[in-house]
Parts: sequence; C-alpha cells; structure tokens
Amino acid sequence: MSGIKKLAGQTLWYGVSSIAARFINYLLTPYLTFKFSDVQYGEMSIVYAFIPFMNVVFTYGMETAFFRFANKSDKNAVYSTTSISLILSTIVLSVALLFLRGPLTVLLQITEHPEYLTLATVTIALDALCTIPFAKLRQDGRPVKFAIAKVGGILINIISIYFFLSVCPTLVKDNPSHWIARYFDPTWAVGYVLVANVIQNGVTLLLLSRELLGFRWKLDTTLWKEMMRYGMPLILAGFAGMINETFDRIMLGWWAPVSSVAAAKAEVGIYSACYKLSILITLAVQAFRMGAEPFFFKQAEDANAPKIYARVMKFFVITLCFMFLAVVLYLDIWKQFIRNPKMWTGLKVVPILLLANMFLGIYYNLSVWYKLGHKTMAGAWITLIGAAVTLVINWLFIPYFSYMACAWATFLCYGSMMVVSYRWGQKEYRIPYATKKLVAYMVIVVLLFLLQKSITYFYGPLWFKLGTGTLFLFAFSWFILQVERKEFRKLPVVGKYL
Repeated sequence: MSGIKKLAGQTLWYGVSSIAARFINYLLTPYLTFKFSDVQYGEMSIVYAFIPFMNVVFTYGMETAFFRFANKSDKNAVYSTTSISLILSTIVLSVALLFLRGPLTVLLQITEHPEYLTLATVTIALDALCTIPFAKLRQDGRPVKFAIAKVGGILINIISIYFFLSVCPTLVKDNPSHWIARYFDPTWAVGYVLVANVIQNGVTLLLLSRELLGFRWKLDTTLWKEMMRYGMPLILAGFAGMINETFDRIMLGWWAPVSSVAAAKAEVGIYSACYKLSILITLAVQAFRMGAEPFFFKQAEDANAPKIYARVMKFFVITLCFMFLAVVLYLDIWKQFIRNPKMWTGLKVVPILLLANMFLGIYYNLSVWYKLGHKTMAGAWITLIGAAVTLVINWLFIPYFSYMACAWATFLCYGSMMVVSYRWGQKEYRIPYATKKLVAYMVIVVLLFLLQKSITYFYGPLWFKLGTGTLFLFAFSWFILQVERKEFRKLPVVGKYL
C-alpha cells in the first residue's frame, strides 16, 4: 500500500497542477463557444487537431526515454543528451514545417489564413523545448515549480485571449482612433487564440529557463543512440495515438455529409465542443499519466510490483466509473458549458466518448508491461491497430453519420487497444488484475446511465433528472463501499473512518 500511497502523492502533486491547468483552460469552452460561431470554432478545432501530431514528431519519444534512462544511467548525461537533441531537432523541424506551409494549409482547409500555420509552428516549437525541463522537474520531485509553470502559462493564455477577444473589440468600438485599432482585426478571431498560445508557451519557457539551460553542451552519442532506439517506436505509437485522438476532426472536415466547407467546419465545431464534456475522465487520465510513468519505472525492481500495479488499476477504474456517472447523470448541467445552444445537438456523443476515454485510461495503465520490458515497439503496434480502426470506421461512416461515426470510431479504437494490450501483456508480464470485477463495475455504471435515460424519457423535468442522477450515484457509491470495504480500510486518512 505504501507504493500506491506514493503514486497517489505524485498524482496529486503533478496531476492536480496539470488538471488545474487543463480545467482552467476548459473554462474557455463556454467563453469561446459564446464568442465564436460553430464554423469558427470548427476552424480553430482543426488547427488544434494538427498541433498534437507535430508535438509527437518534435519530441519523438524522448520524454519517456528520459525517464527510462535517468534511472539507469548518469542523470546529468541523460539530461544533457536529451536537451541537446531536442533543441537541434526543434530548429530543423520548425524550418521544415514552414517550408511545407502551402500544402499543409490546403490539407487543413485554412488556405485563407496561412499565418495560422506559422503561429502553430511557433507554438509547437516552444512546447517541444518545454518537454524535458518539465520532465526533469518531475524526475527531481519539484512539484511546486512544475505547478507554477503549468498553471501560470494557462492563466497567461486566458488573460491574452480575453484581451484580444473582449478588451480590444470594446476599445476599438468605443474609440475608433485608439492605437489598437491600427493593428486589431475583428475577423481574425482564431488567429488571436493562436497568438495567445504562443505567448503562453513563451512565458512557460521563461519560467523553465534555468532547467532549459541547466545542461552541459556535451552529447553522449552512445547514450543518444540507445535512447533513440528506445524512443523511436514511440513516435509511431504517438503518431498513431494522435490519429486516434484528434484526426477525426480533420476527417470530419473532409467527409461530413454537408454541402459546403463552412457547413463541414460547423460539424467539426459541434463535435469538438461536445467532446470537451468528457473533460473529467480526460483530466483523470492525464493526472494518472503524470504520476504513473516515473512511478512504474521506480517500482519495477520491487518483488511486489505486479500486485501494486493491479491495485493501482482497481482504484483507477473505480475513479473513472464515478467520473463517468458524474457527467452522464448530470449532463443537463454540463451542457451549459457550451454557450451556443446550436451545438447541443451533438450531446449524444458524450456518453460514447466518456467510455472511450475510460478505455484509453485503462490502456495507459496496462502499458506498463511493454515500457518496463523495453518493448516499446509492441506499444507502437497496438496503437497502429487503434489507428487502423479509427481510419477505416471514419472513412466508411462519416459520409453517412457525420460526427456520430467519429464518436463510435473513438470508442472502438480505444476498446480494441485496451483488449489487445491486456491479452498481449498478460503473456509477457503477468499482473493479477481483478478483471471480472472491474468489467462488472463498468457495465453497472453504463446500466445505471441507461436506466436513468429510460426513466426520464417518459418524465423529464430537470429536477427529476437531477434527483434520479443523485440517487443512482449514491447507490453506486454504497455498492462500491460494500464490495471494496477491506481495500478502502487500508487507505491513508479515509481508511480509519471505514
């Protein structure tokens, strides 16, 4: 239990700061859906679907390689080698991206605004340079500075967006001769969001300047080659992962069953806004990843490691089940975060996407077997399977079912990755997961959601929906407490009350 307690502490420190940063950013959703039309929101979503792809290319698995080798080699040599590699590659890749700006703007359907791609390139480059400094803070156990840099950057982003989208238009409207009027373009709304992102990453990099520059200009070529061999398969896995996570927006823009590019972007906007409502589970997965990756490597030598990993999985799945219910049972409240009621037509994708992200979180938990076993190529193959599922289903069904096809493709993609990783992993590195029990928990929460949906179909005032939701949530809490009472009693702090 001490191992789980340690993971909980790491997840709390690093995960909470990441959750806080992403949740603060999530609060932009009502603001941006109010300020933007569905077409503008879709255009922004397409650009931000492209950025994660390039983040994978720009970092090429070096963050995970850093954690892997920092525990087995000279930490200073690992940090210096990783930093030099990323700095040089970021310069080269940024130039290449700018050189390919023309065809990429056609691909992303933003030919009217090629400057969007320039701003996206700067954002990607700055983000890549922040990767290893953040990893070093996690490795060194410095959560306060990690949190300050993460949350501080997001606050700068929000302030900048508010300045560009609310303050500037007001100043120009009240005083057309104001100096800002010479530079401000009210039709360039998406561009200002990208500018705010550049400012955010620039400030974050300044906050991390000591870590960024705190290495020796000495590249250990032997170590670099070993890290590249370990990390390169993660590019393939990461790239395929981005196909699974964000490429559906781009495909939806290409193939949506509508009559114009603007209407296709509106479909992307609706889907992207509703996708945001899976934020609770997404944040839980993000928090877990931040704490789990260094934790898993440090626990690898412990004789009880498999049992620790199994218990971690149990608590993780229970947490995800509660978060699933917290969203779907109170969806009438959560939808208010989308301030454009036209976008509410897409709310039917939310339960599907929540389950999909549950599968993704479980997959990340399962991935311990190939990361510890130095078999990262296995992770690449699993993610490629998911990418194939995503591409085929979206290609076949988007022209008929629009964003519903995207939602089900995401569900089947992450579900297949979870199942394949579990079956393969149990052959390579046996971990005693409570599989049947955890599957039962997930089935129960889905049944509770469907039961509430059926009841409120016949009688659906808001107070009744919220009342039944609260009743079902308490019922599931009581059930879990009865089944897992012995496990919960071992937990610090809360255990003594059980």
